[in-house]
Amino acid sequence: MAKLKTPKGKLVRKFGENIFGNPKFDRILNRKPYKAGQHGQTRRRRLSNYGTQLREKQKIKVLYGVLEKQFRNYFEKADKMVGETGTNLMQLLEQRLDNVVYRLGFAPTRPAARQLVNHAHFLVNNRKVNISSYNVKPGDMIQVRESSKKMDIILDSMKRIKGDLDLPWLELDKAKMTGSVIAFPEREDMHILVNEQLVVELYSK
Repeated sequence: MAKLKTPKGKLVRKFGENIFGNPKFDRILNRKPYKAGQHGQTRRRRLSNYGTQLREKQKIKVLYGVLEKQFRNYFEKADKMVGETGTNLMQLLEQRLDNVVYRLGFAPTRPAARQLVNHAHFLVNNRKVNISSYNVKPGDMIQVRESSKKMDIILDSMKRIKGDLDLPWLELDKAKMTGSVIAFPEREDMHILVNEQLVVELYSK
């Protein structure tokens, strides 16, 4: 399993932007708008085109918690699909089971969702699935296992959901702790501030 070892605070300072969306990282960037480490406050060197493309790939890998080989496999699959490769890549990443568990509000973060999936706390179409990279499709139903419905991490995460999900490709039944995939995710519905086209350019060299 891909595990993020670098503290998130250091990562947002490395990228110079709040890639995780949590307000606490905005405060960190306002207080320390430079990289962590001894030379963090020295002037940032202007990145080359390659450096910019590489950084964008690193951002996406960090967000979804995938390693290099796994990311390369996603890209190769996306490149063979009909449509824009960059959009296909983002759709494949969004369709990961751990991401969908996070998007439905069953977990507070993607790493937490990954751990819950790996510990078999969810069913997909009434079958136990403990593979975080499992690819969900329209028509699939994800539900919290009966024995896991009282877990504090799941209950606390769901309390943060106010009203309906702002994701037209997913549907949530809070009372039953079930979610449904009703469509493939559109790029504008992902709310991810990355430029996947730079990744396409990187791999096209």
